[in-house]
Amino acid sequence: MDNGQQITGKQRVALVIQYLGTHFHGWQRQKSDRTVQEEIENVLSGILNHPVTLHGAGRTDAGVHAAAQVAHFDHSSSIPADKWAAVLNTQLPKDILILASAAVDSHWHARFSASWRRYRYTIYTDAQPNLFLRPLAWHYYYAPLDESLMQAALNPLIGHHDLAAFHRANSGRSHSKVEVQEVVCYRKGPLIHIEIQADGFLYGMVRLLVGLLVQVGRGDRSEANFTSLWVHQKRSEVKYAAPPQGLCLLRVGYPEFPLAKEIWFDNQPKFVFC
Repeated sequence: MDNGQQITGKQRVALVIQYLGTHFHGWQRQKSDRTVQEEIENVLSGILNHPVTLHGAGRTDAGVHAAAQVAHFDHSSSIPADKWAAVLNTQLPKDILILASAAVDSHWHARFSASWRRYRYTIYTDAQPNLFLRPLAWHYYYAPLDESLMQAALNPLIGHHDLAAFHRANSGRSHSKVEVQEVVCYRKGPLIHIEIQADGFLYGMVRLLVGLLVQVGRGDRSEANFTSLWVHQKRSEVKYAAPPQGLCLLRVGYPEFPLAKEIWFDNQPKFVFC
């Protein structure tokens, strides 16, 4: 393939990206630490022989995974949009995979065109350690967790709220207002899954929320107290964040997206014990 051949004008390409966050210092490019954005940008720049900026739908923290992150970039080469996934996967490290690529309109933006993002947090509750779950779940066995209490505590979050209580410092966001669209907590054997869908997420929001939520699940904090903390924005009382390995950016939603739903909708596998 002649990567140097140019076409008239620029084409915008959307990527659906999976990554294991274990050995990354998050999504966003850093000065000295390894990040997902940097790895992909470096490969793109090498192929196109000039610097390329990759725009992601959202940032993930160090150690956090993604089942279907979405990003876009612009180029003017002859490589067809639907071939970029295959081209990139030949050069990317093994902890990043491009699921698919497609052409999008020049006004389409991975971040600003998104209607919602959905995260899943996984807690492993069995006392017996499991090597296969260690990179992908929080092994929490110190006390039994009641998922029904956790679900009840989550329900009042639905709607438009100021969630400053779940907002870590060092964020570039000018406010803490979020529209939470859905919250679900359910158990599959020894695994508890917590899924939260919102129009956007605050820096550290899900991990701080889950850290407080387990206190409800073990009976140390009431549902009413959990709600009171975030309603009255008592950030000083939200002290513990759940560890990053249990968190995964599950998917990102758009009013219009050029790729089939099965490619991006639910790509984080769930463990089944048998």
